Amino acid sequence: MPRKLFRATLLALLLTSITAVAQSQPTQLEVPSAPIPTHVLVQSPAETKADLQVICLFQSDPANTLHGALLEVNEKLGGLLDQIRKPSSFAGLLGETLLLTPTSSKLSAKRLLIVGLGDSQTFSPQRIELVGSIVYREASRLSMPNPFFAPTILDGGVAKFTTGETAMWFARGFLRAANTEKALVAARASGGIPVQELIYLAGAKHAQDTVDGLAKGYAARD
Repeated sequence: MPRKLFRATLLALLLTSITAVAQSQPTQLEVPSAPIPTHVLVQSPAETKADLQVICLFQSDPANTLHGALLEVNEKLGGLLDQIRKPSSFAGLLGETLLLTPTSSKLSAKRLLIVGLGDSQTFSPQRIELVGSIVYREASRLSMPNPFFAPTILDGGVAKFTTGETAMWFARGFLRAANTEKALVAARASGGIPVQELIYLAGAKHAQDTVDGLAKGYAARD
């Protein structure tokens, strides 16, 4: 093969490889003017390579079935979500938490934090403000400065609220906890570390709405 043709072929193969890698990377959007660097990542919580991945579950009840990403997570955990979602185990009460270290599963996340959302029938986006504060405080306490969060509300079967509404309330709670932690650190009354970055997961068709909601929630800070 002539040298020029060889170089051209090699360059074409290299460009094809670079394009393939770029296309395989999930889309990530930056939330503008966020007081804590925040990005919206179009990826399932079942696929994230994170030190700490957070998901939510509604109250453990046979009527609250798993869908989408929650089914994927459950499958990669070998059906563990099905096993623990019982009133006598993880009840899914609002604010209830459970931390897993899934070393023998197919999940890429090193730790999985589950936060209860309470009753799905009476759910409102305002509940996510509490979840936002829990995510910040648990990430700080666990020395995990880059938590990944997936609200998994749609995957829990509740679809009557926009992702933007949910994201707005989350940002308010997340930032409220950050301000509290800042005051505690200044007073030397905290053993945690500040969160340096938040990765908020969303589906492709909800990504921009999520970005807008987070920005709105952050802008509402006092």
